[in-house]
Amino acid sequence: MKSSRNIDMLNGSIWDKIILFALPLAASSILQQLFNAADIAVVGQFSGSTALAAVGANSSIINLLVNLFVGLSVGANVVVASFIGQNDEKRTSQAIHTSLFISIISGFVLLIIGQAFARPILELVSTPKDIINLAELYLKIYFLGMPFIMLYNFTSAILRSKGDTKRPLIALLVSGVVNVLLNLFFVVICHMSVDGVASATVISNIISSLLLLYFLMHESGAFQVCLKKIHIHKEILIKIAKIGIPAGLQGVVFSISNVCIQTALNALGSDAVAASAAALNYEFFAYFVVSAFSQAAVTFIGQNYAAKQYERCQKITKSIFILGTISTLIISFAFILCQEFCVSFFTTDINVAKLAYIRIEIILTFEVLNMVIEILSGCLRGIGYSSIPAIICVIGICGIRVIYVYTIYPHFASFTSLMFIYPISWLITALILVVVYYFIQKKAYQISL
Repeated sequence: MKSSRNIDMLNGSIWDKIILFALPLAASSILQQLFNAADIAVVGQFSGSTALAAVGANSSIINLLVNLFVGLSVGANVVVASFIGQNDEKRTSQAIHTSLFISIISGFVLLIIGQAFARPILELVSTPKDIINLAELYLKIYFLGMPFIMLYNFTSAILRSKGDTKRPLIALLVSGVVNVLLNLFFVVICHMSVDGVASATVISNIISSLLLLYFLMHESGAFQVCLKKIHIHKEILIKIAKIGIPAGLQGVVFSISNVCIQTALNALGSDAVAASAAALNYEFFAYFVVSAFSQAAVTFIGQNYAAKQYERCQKITKSIFILGTISTLIISFAFILCQEFCVSFFTTDINVAKLAYIRIEIILTFEVLNMVIEILSGCLRGIGYSSIPAIICVIGICGIRVIYVYTIYPHFASFTSLMFIYPISWLITALILVVVYYFIQKKAYQISL
C-alpha cells in the first residue's frame, strides 16, 4: 500500500510529516470554504445586502443537516487508518468500499431532507421575512448537490487515511476555479442572484467529487475502488459507526446550539445576519487550520496506536499541539489586523462592516481555545475513544450556549454580547477536556503496555 503520494506515519521523523499532511488538508478546506466565500462576495457586491444575508442565513442550517454524515466520514478515516497500521489489505479494501456505500446513501437522504424541509426549517429559526424566499431558493438548489458533497467528504477521508492530502487539494483547485468563474457568469452576466451562486456551487462539487472517485478507481492494491464492490460489510460498518456516529452527533448538537445563536442573530435584523455571514468566512479559515491538525491527530495516532507504537503516539500529540498553536495564532491575528480589508470583499455597507469587525475581533482572539478542544478530541478518536469528547463538547459547548441564549442573553441583548458566548463555551470545555484527556490517554497506553 506504499506510494510516493503516501506519508509513512509509522516510521521516521514526525514534525515534517505532520506539516506535509496538515497544510494541504487545511488548504483544501479553506478552498472548499472559498466556494461559499465566493458565493457571499459575489451576491454581496452585485445583488446587495439582502441576497448576502439570504446566503449567510443558511450556513448554520446546512451544518446542522450534514454534520451527522460528515462524522461518519471521520469514522471511515479512523477505521481505514487502523487497518493500514495493521497491514491488513483485505479489510482496508472492504472499509473503503463500505465507506463509499455510506456516502451514496447519506447524500441522497440529505437531498430529500433539503427539498422537503427547507422552508419549515428556515421559518423555525426565525429567518427575517425580507430574505426567507431567497434563503429557501439557495438552500434547495444547494442540497441538489448533496450526494456529491458526501462523496467528496468520504473519498477525501479515504485518501487522508493513508496520508494523501494533496490530491483532494488538486480536485478543489480545479473545481474552485470553475466555481468562481460560474459565480461571475451567472450573477454578473446572466443577472441571476442566489440561484446563480447556488448552481455554481453544485457544479463545482460535482467536479471535485468525481475527480477524487476517478483517482481512487485508478489506485493500485487495497485502495483501488471497483464500483461493483461498493456494498456494506457489516462488521466494518459497525466499526465506522462506533467512531463516526458520536463524532457526527457531536457536530449535530453543536450545530443545534449554533442554530439557537442564529435565531437570536436573526432577531437583530438583516444587517446583523449579513455582518455575521461576512465575518464567518474568516472564522472558517482559521478553524480549518485547527481542523487540519485535529485530522492529523486522528490519522497519525490511529495508525500508530493500531501498530502498538504508544510512545510515538505521545510524541505525535506534543508535536501537533505545538504546530497547531503556532499556526492558529498566526492566522487568527493576521485576520484581526487586516479585518477592514477582509470585510471589504463582502460588503460596502458601513453598518454591516462595523458589526463584522466586532465578530472577527471577539472570536478570532480566542480561536486558540477551540484548537485545544479539536486536537484533544482528535487524539482521543485516534485511540478509539469517540464518545467521550462528543459528550464533553455537547455539555460544555452546546449546553452552555443554549442556556446562555435563553437565560442570560435576553437581559443584555446585543450583537456583541451574543458573540461572547463562543469564547466562554470554548474556555469551559477546553478545561474539562484537558483533565479528562490526561487520565484517559494515560490509562489507554498503560493498558496496552
